Amino acid sequence: MKYPVILLLSLFLFWTGCKKPLTDPAPEASPPNVLFIAIDDLNNWLGCMKGHPNAVTPHLDKLASQGVLFTNAHCQAPLCGPSRASLMTGLRPSSTGIYGMIDDNNIKLDNPATADIQFLPEYFQKQGYYTMGIGKLFHRHAPEGLFDESGGRNQGFGPLPEQRFVWDGYGTSDRENYSRTSTDWGTFPQSDSLMPDHQSADWIIERLNRNYDQPFFMAVGFLRPHVPLYVPQKWFDLHPVEGLEMPPYKSDDLDDVPPVALKINDLPMMPTTDWAIESGEWANIVQAYLACVSFVDHQVGRVLTALEQSIYADNTVIVLWSDHGYRLGEKGTFAKHALWQPATNAPLMFAGSGVPQGLVLDNAVEMLSIYPTLLELCGLPSYDRNEGISLVPLMNHPENTEQYTAITTFGMNNHGVRTENFRYIQYEDGLGELYDYQSDPEEWNNLFSNQDYRAEIAKHQALLPKVNVNWNQHSQYTFQPYFVEQKSLTMDN
Repeated sequence: MKYPVILLLSLFLFWTGCKKPLTDPAPEASPPNVLFIAIDDLNNWLGCMKGHPNAVTPHLDKLASQGVLFTNAHCQAPLCGPSRASLMTGLRPSSTGIYGMIDDNNIKLDNPATADIQFLPEYFQKQGYYTMGIGKLFHRHAPEGLFDESGGRNQGFGPLPEQRFVWDGYGTSDRENYSRTSTDWGTFPQSDSLMPDHQSADWIIERLNRNYDQPFFMAVGFLRPHVPLYVPQKWFDLHPVEGLEMPPYKSDDLDDVPPVALKINDLPMMPTTDWAIESGEWANIVQAYLACVSFVDHQVGRVLTALEQSIYADNTVIVLWSDHGYRLGEKGTFAKHALWQPATNAPLMFAGSGVPQGLVLDNAVEMLSIYPTLLELCGLPSYDRNEGISLVPLMNHPENTEQYTAITTFGMNNHGVRTENFRYIQYEDGLGELYDYQSDPEEWNNLFSNQDYRAEIAKHQALLPKVNVNWNQHSQYTFQPYFVEQKSLTMDN
């Protein structure tokens, strides 16, 4: 009889041993990592956005197909410094007074709106994330000590040839009153490995091959296609000049815009479209920009391949964005610096853990939404200081017909409001512009004075920011006398 007793005792011990794990709570899933990719001056010239028929962007197109692409996303300012400060603080330029460039370390200095703000990477850090960053993320790189690990920013926008190839950087401007633009174009240097963006990608790839004992927030800021439009010859070869399509241009396009719009668009240091046509350089500039876009697409691809091959592939949220668009001849010049569509529209895409796949959304949305969207995708508490809204509800319910709005600000009291079918611009003097995209996608016919659109204008005016603070003393923009004068007047008041 001893054998059945032993057998029963063994079965009892086996049953109780198996039962214990079933009664313990399941281990909590690790919060997803974040791969944060910023690209400087990238407009909608991607294959996936159908912004230019000659675009060659296989890696960005692939990323878009693996997640959610917002084709109608807009910056908070059509200028690097205020756009990035807005995204990283979660606050509008009209709330902070950061309308121009600002040193990364001065964003919180002497500013009641930002003094106790938590920057986007800082918020993740306080939630237990290990933070890393390299390249251009804020205007220069990042405030000192922001990241647990910083790779800095290499070489500025170099390397540079001994002499410029085409454009002297002054144009027709008064050298004493205007800063010099780095605008130029040509094939340089010989190898990708000499480019800061290639080196930034190397830095990120190496860190994706490490092991971490906490979730990470990893950020890379690529410089191209910011001017100068220099990349090695092989990227130019992808875009032969013959057969390139030029952007739409109408020589009398600006005849119906207000005086403030003309002041803002006064950029004598930049090439004009008429000059580009007369000199035969327009196609060369377009080729150079497309080449720079293909180059940075390749660097993004290198990073994404490293992520796919890493142990973090299935538990990482990816966001890719640009700080604003860029005009390649539209509205008479080659620059950002405007409240029109080519200057404000930029790529925004999310992919990875918890993100729907293969979704293309045309709703008007803001880069300001990146901060709250990442928090929700990562299961983190919302940050009550954010002025943007999370896009997760729209991702999960794309059939939502709720009206979304994107607001871009350029200087104090100059705002562009983008809705599904319209763009409304109101300048500081109350004059403005209204464009109907159903009939005028190029923004050539200003409807502001058309009485049939008074109700539409009123509807958009109601969406303008209610708070418009004076220029912050540490923010400035010296490329254009208009902004120097506006800051001086508002500071005096």
